[in-house]
Parts: sequence; structure tokens; C-alpha cells
Amino acid sequence: MGEMVLKNLLVMKFGGTSVGSAERMRAACDLIAKEAARRPVVAVVSAMSKITDLLLDTTRHAEADDQAGIDRNLATLESRHHEAAAGLLPESEQARLQAAIGEVTADFRRIVSGIQMLGYRPLRAVDEAVAVGERLSALLVSEHLKSRGLGAVAVNAADVVVTDAVFGNASPMMAQTEEKAGATLLPALEKGGIPIVTGFNGATVDGRPTTLGRGGSDFSAAIIAAALNAAELWIWTDVDGIMTADPRLVPDARILPEITYSEAAELAWAGAKVLHPRTLAPLVEKRIPVWSKNSFAPEKPGTRIVPELGEGNTGAKAVTSMANVALVSLEPAAGAGGVHVMARALEALESANVEILALSSSSYRQSFCFLVRHDELERATQAIEAALALELTHGYVRGIDVDRNVGLLAVVGEGMRGFSGLAGRIFTAISREKINIIAIAQGSSELTISIVIRREGLEKAVRAVHTECHL
Repeated sequence: MGEMVLKNLLVMKFGGTSVGSAERMRAACDLIAKEAARRPVVAVVSAMSKITDLLLDTTRHAEADDQAGIDRNLATLESRHHEAAAGLLPESEQARLQAAIGEVTADFRRIVSGIQMLGYRPLRAVDEAVAVGERLSALLVSEHLKSRGLGAVAVNAADVVVTDAVFGNASPMMAQTEEKAGATLLPALEKGGIPIVTGFNGATVDGRPTTLGRGGSDFSAAIIAAALNAAELWIWTDVDGIMTADPRLVPDARILPEITYSEAAELAWAGAKVLHPRTLAPLVEKRIPVWSKNSFAPEKPGTRIVPELGEGNTGAKAVTSMANVALVSLEPAAGAGGVHVMARALEALESANVEILALSSSSYRQSFCFLVRHDELERATQAIEAALALELTHGYVRGIDVDRNVGLLAVVGEGMRGFSGLAGRIFTAISREKINIIAIAQGSSELTISIVIRREGLEKAVRAVHTECHL
């Protein structure tokens, strides 16, 4: 039976703005109901917009023993969900739903008073606390669907997604998750029900609550889609799809009908607001296609993310940029074993958990530079100073040079492979705008060309490259 039901399973994920109010939740339920009429559907929901931040802020007030701050936030939390509930269910059902909301918020109060008593915030407690946002939105969405006569059931992902014990940034254990997803979600689907699963959270093998870190809700949806061998995953956001450039910088940017997993991951890496690379990982091996769609304009086709390119894909696909980055340069003294210095520096960055956005080296001295985000810069320089303390003291390395006045421009596209003359055209377009190029990085896969330029020329360069590549 299980196999049959899952033939054409659709997993739908709704972001915070797509469930941000009673009105948005109704729109989400319209989309769920429409698809559920013709095939099995599992929905994964984020917390209502801004609620996760509110919950985190409340745990900080608790840590500081600020009762007034806690009370203020709790009042906001309750009023937003009670207000949404009032717009989702008929009068006769209100008392029951408001009581159910009260039970979940009481759970949150319990966690918060625990933090207040301890005077600090254990990661475990924070993970349990922030999952409350998704539990509340799953409750509201499932109750509204029930009131329409659909067999929806709210499911806590802690009962489905099994993770390691890295609280705050857990990773899934897929074999165990497949087993649990089968036991928890399949029976509901077989009865024609619609599981509404909380995004962002899971639990360890022994049941301790965890969260999945950056891009967490999209990641949960991908994990569940892979665990259930879904036919496709639809990610509903508040943008029309994935674009050739940021429309705020490039007015004539357009929606891409189709991109590959690799292109989507590269774009996210270089700062585009698309799926986090982690999100795509569970889908790659099962080759599950993903649609990025706008819940505010569901009639728009959106962007399809697929395992590999179709025919006729040549040249660049999109250009993206990042402004809040810094370039860190290291120059070993002559004869100081440059490769050794580079290896030590990279090892230090890895253990400090710093993401390197681009890396470039080209001189007999092995001087090299790398790009990091502003908010990871201090961690990065401290890690390198500690790792290379001896070399810096004895002058084997000529100090660490940091330049904050830079930006990253990245051109992405699998069709750039072997497309001769493209790099030259890109550099010419940038120099035509009288913008200086500081560093260049391109791997042999030719999927992305990363270019570091002066910060003040960034927007102009993005527009020039977008035009030059006929995007």
C-alpha cells in the first residue's frame, strides 16, 4: 500500500511570510487543498514571520532575568497567534483552538523559566524553545484545513527527523529518519490525510530536541522529501523564483525557468537569496526536482531546480554579489615555506568554522588572500593569529592585511564550461566601468567566476556584467 500512495507524493514548504497571518495561512491552505485533491501531500511550515526572532529574544531576556522583557514578548507571542486563530476558525471552534495554543505557549513558558533560574541559555534549551514557533503555525494550519473537512494532522518534526546532537546546527541521520518518517507520516498519508510538519526542528536518537541551523526549514522539507522518496518538492516564498540578478540592483533582471542543483548552490554561496546549499544535499542523490515559487503569486511558474542541464544551456546563468565581506591577505617572507603557511591558516579557519567565500594565490612567495563575511572576520583573524603566532613573531609572515572596502561579484552557470572568451568579456565589462579588480578565483569546474572589486563599484559592476552576458 505504502508504495502505491507514494507514487506521486508532493512535499510543500511554506516560509515565514507565507504563513505570516491568518490571511496568508488561508492562502497556503488553498494551495495545499488544491494539490491534495489529486495526490498525496505533506506540508512543512515555518514559524509565522518574525516569531523565531521573538522567541530567541525571549530566551535572552530570561538569561538576563528581565521579567518585564519576558512578559512583554509572551504577550506578543500569544496575541499574534490568538489573532491568527480568530481569523482561521469559526466561532464554535475558537475555545478549543485557543486552549491548544495555550498548551504550546505554556511549554515555552516552562523552558523560559528554566533558563531564568539557571541564568544562562544551554543550546539544548534554546533549540526546544525556538521550535515552539513552528509548532504553533503547524497547529493553526492543520486546524484550518480540518475546518474545511480535510484530514490534516499537525506533526512535530521531533518525531520524524532524527539528527546528531549538534544543538543549534544539527545534521540529519538519513537512515533513521527514513524509518521514522515511514512510521509517522505513511499511516496518515495512507488514510488520505495531510501531515502538516514543523520545519527547522528534529530530535536526537534518544529524543532530545534539536534545530537544523541556517536555512533550517527548507532543509527539513528536503530531508522529509528525500526520506519519503517524494516526486517533487515545492518551496513557497515571497519571491517569484530565482532571478538572473538582484532586481534591486538590476531592474531588467528576469526569472530563470530552470537551473541545476549545482548552480543553485553556487548562487546561494555567493549571496543570492536562494536555497542554502545544505538544503539541496538530501535531494541530489534521489534526484528529486525542486520548484521555488511565490505563494503571493501562485500563478507564476517559478524556477525549477533539476539534477542536470537540458540542451541549449550555454554561457552564464546569473550574476550575484555580496557587499559585507572582507579580503584577508597573508604574505610569507621569501623562503618561508608558503604552502605550509597556507595549510596552517586554512586549518585554523576550518576549526574556527569560518566560511571561505573565495581563495586566490599566485606568486612564487605563495602570498594568498581569501574572502570572508564581515561577521566572521574577527573569528578568522584571531584564529590565524593564534595558529601562526610563531611565524608572525619571527617575521616569516609579514602580518595579516585586512581590506573591508571590497565586494564580491560572482558569475554562475554550468554553460560557462568551455564557452571561450566569456571570462575576457566579463573582465572587459568591469574595466569599462573604470572599476579595479583586486582578486579573481575560478575553479577548474568553470561553474563560477568569483571577482573581488572595490566596494563602491559593486552595483555598477553587477549591472555591467548582467548586460554583457545578455542575462
